[in-house]
Amino acid sequence: MMKNEQRQEHELEAQLLPGDGDAAGKTAAAAGSAYALVCSLVASAISIIYGYNRGVMSGAQKFVQDDLGISDAQLEVLIGATSIYSLVGSLAAGWACDRAGRRRTMALSAALFFAGSAITSLASGYAVLMAGQIVAGVACGFGLVVAPVYIAEMAPAASRGFLSSIPEIAGNSGILLSYIADFALADLPESLNWRLMMGVGAVPPLFLAAATLLAMPETPRWLVLNGHHDEARRVLTRTTGDAALADRRLREIVSSAQESSKQAVLGDAKKETQPSTSVWRDMLVRPTPAVRRVLLAVLGLQFFQQASGVAALVLYAPRVFNRAGVTTQSAVLGATILIGVSKTVSIVIPLFLADRLGRRPMLLTSAGGMAASLLVLGFSLRVSPVADADAAWWAAATSVAAAAAFMATFSLGFGPVIWMYGSEILPLRLRAQGTGIGTAVNRVMSAVVGMSFISLYEAVGMAGSFYIFAGCAAAAWLFVYACLPETKGRTLEEMEALFDGSADSPSLTTH
Repeated sequence: MMKNEQRQEHELEAQLLPGDGDAAGKTAAAAGSAYALVCSLVASAISIIYGYNRGVMSGAQKFVQDDLGISDAQLEVLIGATSIYSLVGSLAAGWACDRAGRRRTMALSAALFFAGSAITSLASGYAVLMAGQIVAGVACGFGLVVAPVYIAEMAPAASRGFLSSIPEIAGNSGILLSYIADFALADLPESLNWRLMMGVGAVPPLFLAAATLLAMPETPRWLVLNGHHDEARRVLTRTTGDAALADRRLREIVSSAQESSKQAVLGDAKKETQPSTSVWRDMLVRPTPAVRRVLLAVLGLQFFQQASGVAALVLYAPRVFNRAGVTTQSAVLGATILIGVSKTVSIVIPLFLADRLGRRPMLLTSAGGMAASLLVLGFSLRVSPVADADAAWWAAATSVAAAAAFMATFSLGFGPVIWMYGSEILPLRLRAQGTGIGTAVNRVMSAVVGMSFISLYEAVGMAGSFYIFAGCAAAAWLFVYACLPETKGRTLEEMEALFDGSADSPSLTTH
């Protein structure tokens, strides 16, 4: 199914892409790409909101503790609750995307973000604060799934890799904005500053929900699966800029959807199996060898992304810098902004290099840089408490630089590329649910790190904690080297053969 669809798509593009002298065709194609870009940017707003909600607690937690009198143990549970319930949201989002549509699921996510931020900012005690974080956590799970799925299905094939990187950039921009908000509002009264930090996150979801419901189109593939062929044709015409190309692609999607329905029926002829049920069966109960290897790649990357400890720095950066010897509140929040800037600026690089250098080099470079910077961070944290005044200054500066280097190298590969890689290798019929499963693993590991970091550094020391994360980053390098084939320049049919083990790829050793 997917092989035929992608082969036809490439043949069609070769036939219909405008030549050098076809000015009208170029104009139409450019208009289609611009329309897809606008849709992708609007969809990525959900990632900005996610990033803000994820990062704002980093600077707000001290003020929350002082104002409401909650303990470190309660804080760990509070922060971890966001990741735990984003697991619930990510699993539900795949089902919602298939049933309600990508567009309505995005609006639902925006509504949940609004409710979570509003409840948290108005909390008068720990229970209400936890309720707000639970709602925000479910919203995070929805946002992590729906934006990549929406963009992958809206983007033209020629620009899919570029557009699929935008949500990760948007998420990092949201984290940076949360750090800036923490810094700007820190000097307000203690009972007000953290509430404004949280409350600011309730404003953008209102505009996103309105834009989603009033202006954004549904994806052509979901429209076809639900019998709205005329509307799918209109959306395809807008994204391709060519009516003839849109008609051809519509016929391919219809044919693909019909074949998918036949396979679902044949897969369980004696039972009235719902499509979502057969998708889960194809992934988890009776997967083909290719699907099994694809899932290993997706789940392994999601696991190692969080096991390397990125959540520890995103959520607890002020504590880390304070332990490194950065003592004043303004200096701590300034250092936190620095790592946010490093993470956000570096995330742009894979946008332009992933298609040139390849996915494996980006991921290997990223994992190696993460491991090295975490080792330096751990060493500087070990030296800082016992150093004299001059050495302590250098240790503190080295800690901040190593944390910024970690965020930068993380953003070179393990930040954006794993989402790009997963969207490329997941089969079309399994994309929404497969993305949900991968995101669920990501959220579980994020919760583990978020809920255990304080206890971990109290048990093994702050330096020891980052040595453990460095070991996980080194293991991530080995996983990429041993188990992930290069996908640069391959069509979907070639990648499917690659994961079947039928193509030459010395890097694919998952059998």
